Amino acid sequence: MKIEVWSDYVCPFCYIGKRRLEEALVETGLKEKTEVVFKAYELDPNSPDTSDEPMQAVLAKKYGMSMEEAKKMTDNVEVQAKTVGLNYDFDKMTPANTFRAHRLAKLAEQEGIGAELSERLLRAYFIEGQKIGTNDVLLALAEEVGLDRDRVKEVLESDAFTEEVRHDITEAGQIGVRGVPFFVINRKYAISGAQPAETFAEALRKVAAEE
Repeated sequence: MKIEVWSDYVCPFCYIGKRRLEEALVETGLKEKTEVVFKAYELDPNSPDTSDEPMQAVLAKKYGMSMEEAKKMTDNVEVQAKTVGLNYDFDKMTPANTFRAHRLAKLAEQEGIGAELSERLLRAYFIEGQKIGTNDVLLALAEEVGLDRDRVKEVLESDAFTEEVRHDITEAGQIGVRGVPFFVINRKYAISGAQPAETFAEALRKVAAEE
């Protein structure tokens, strides 16, 4: 079974959805029989590489709400994240452009450690508050999961894998992805959003039975 996941490294529900899918794969006993592939998606292509503006201030501006309302919104997301064992820290988070991170993920995928880098990038951003739009941080995280430092530098300082990332984003538009996370199982079934683990489990069992 193949599951393609369109997601972004600054999307809070993408990390939550990832955990719920993983839970469902374990619950259904299909973990070892399933290949999960991460596809690039940009929530905000115009975001600066890095910024020191607090995330609540960014959200308040984006949605035309007060800082109090923005704080309430992020508190609610933190509560949801805790249900899958993730301790989000919105006070540490700042905006980041994820295009370079997506390019690096394509290199990691080529090297057979795409899942490891995706997990590391999400953890770095949501739990550790790291600036994943910067080359220094990306270099360190890539090295942590086992990528070669010189190769990573080469990719970051060029436009390598740009075409592959653009292809994922274009494909998302073609299949009607309006938001992420977006899961496609065996190119047959689609699940939009960070649905409960039971929803994933039900879809997985259905596809497994058909196959």
